[in-house]
Amino acid sequence: MVLIALGQMRRRPAAFVGLAVALFLAIATLTLFGSLFAADVTTPASVRETTAGPGLMVIAGAFGEIAVMVAFFVVVNALGFALRQQHHELALLRTIAATPRQARRLVRAQVFTTTLLMAAPGWVVGVATARRFLAELQRLGVAAPGVRVPVIPAPLLVALAATLAVGLAASAAAARRISRIAPAAALTASSTEHGRTGTPRRLAGIGVLVGGALLLRLAATRPPEQADKAGQAALLGSLVLLIAVALMGPVAARVLTTALGAPVRALAPGAGWLADANLRGYARRLSSAVVPVALLVGLSGTMLVMTSTAEHAANSTATSVTSATDVWLRQAELALLVCFAAVSTLNTLVAVTAERRREFALLRLVGATRPQLMRMLTVEAVLTTAVGVLLGAAVAGAASAAFSTAVTGSPMPSVPVVACWFIVAGAALLTVPGILTTGLRAVNGPAAELVGGGRD
Repeated sequence: MVLIALGQMRRRPAAFVGLAVALFLAIATLTLFGSLFAADVTTPASVRETTAGPGLMVIAGAFGEIAVMVAFFVVVNALGFALRQQHHELALLRTIAATPRQARRLVRAQVFTTTLLMAAPGWVVGVATARRFLAELQRLGVAAPGVRVPVIPAPLLVALAATLAVGLAASAAAARRISRIAPAAALTASSTEHGRTGTPRRLAGIGVLVGGALLLRLAATRPPEQADKAGQAALLGSLVLLIAVALMGPVAARVLTTALGAPVRALAPGAGWLADANLRGYARRLSSAVVPVALLVGLSGTMLVMTSTAEHAANSTATSVTSATDVWLRQAELALLVCFAAVSTLNTLVAVTAERRREFALLRLVGATRPQLMRMLTVEAVLTTAVGVLLGAAVAGAASAAFSTAVTGSPMPSVPVVACWFIVAGAALLTVPGILTTGLRAVNGPAAELVGGGRD
């Protein structure tokens, strides 16, 4: 089974690039914080006590909690698209007598192999980043000069085990649909999309939404002196709300696209009408493209607005060292979260657009030209960006309001308008060129051959 998995990976390396990058980032992140924990544990108490402050383990735990959750979110998303790009091949295997168990074993073997390939580079980058992180904390005076990051296998083994556990669990869920239906139906399902969101998924989305609201309420009720706890609860609440967006994405995307589609059809009657029809007709595909954009905007927007609000409400008795440390930690966490969200956005958009080669070929056969298809894709890219930005902004607004209520007593946070526009511009620069670049490649080639041969 491992040999078959390797053959699939060699045949379609593009399907596994995004998954490999996501697994690499997850292993590196877990190794980073595991190494910091190990540095704190292996340092004598007499050395740790030479510096006042919360301690390296507390800082690493508070810093890494959200980053690790986002890393796993990105891994699950990337794995789903890696399997989606192989849906046709897995369906063919089912038609030639491959059992559901064999299909699931093949998927597990791919995840296991890719994770092992990313283990060594992830460990190297994780340890190097941990040393840089510790050096910066020592420069700021919140970590003792004598603390060192030990080169031991424990952080890597923990990172590898946790990443494998998440990857295998996600692969089991992703492969369940293709492995449980009849072989002929599996082949048909590989090129179709269900029109409705299932009841279990809707119920799960509602439950997660309620959980996110409770976390924001918890953040809003923290006293001002517990601003750090309020910030962690608000940031965690924003991530939970984004998971709810992922679960309820098709419904939310269809509603927003319907609202935005009317002016688009009026401004661009031809390409706008076709793009709007495509997005509303394939709400699940649109949701897949929108969620990572919302993740990017929601998390980065929440971090920026919370940081601005905290700076405006800062206690005048805070020491300059504490203030500098807080600012640096927030900037480092923001950079890490943006990196994860950007990887997820690019991977998803490239995968979603690349798998539409047959659709584009059919449109060309009925008379659409390449320039017309590119205009349609441009409108789709703009609409996708707008829907993702709106969903992310709604999450960031709710989380920031909860944090502001705890810190200032008012639900109106301090919004850095210029920085927020940079986030929107960054989302657009990732989304629109990503879709158009992949789309330009997807619309090329002989249309009749692509339609007849199915997926390339």
